[in-house]
Amino acid sequence: MSMINYSELDLKEESVIRINRVAKVNSRGKRFSFSTLVVIGDGKSHVGIGSGKANEVIVSITKAKEDARQNLVKVPVINYTIPHEIIGKHGASRVLLKPAPYGTGIIAGSAVRLIMEQVGVNNIYSKVLGSNNAMNVAKAVMNALTSLQDVRVVAKKRGKTPKSLFEI
Repeated sequence: MSMINYSELDLKEESVIRINRVAKVNSRGKRFSFSTLVVIGDGKSHVGIGSGKANEVIVSITKAKEDARQNLVKVPVINYTIPHEIIGKHGASRVLLKPAPYGTGIIAGSAVRLIMEQVGVNNIYSKVLGSNNAMNVAKAVMNALTSLQDVRVVAKKRGKTPKSLFEI
């Protein structure tokens, strides 16, 4: 995967998937800090997720945003949906993503919905299978999106037209 220069992209406002308060216990009691999971995208097929941890929420969001910018990927989007059905996996989480006809909307849970909004996919069916831990679900969605094949690219590789791939 090639690195994408985020300074050239017109990134939308980031979406916070989850803010988690974590505690470290030492001799003087509990020390609280915040870990944050953030998704950022341009609404035109670029998206990245990142995590950050700090003693204040705002700082952890800023760190997560920076991390997300470093991890941008390009996703094949064909008329506001994905090219084909796919299951993304990460840890015990599985996420099923299915293309949907125009006008369907985003049928998805919180983490999946936020990522799809940032990618610019407006019509999709999804189902979280297995663990619904926000962090692993987000990573499973990213795994699915990066594994998507673009029909045009596959057809070119095989020396066929995109239409001929679907003929039996």
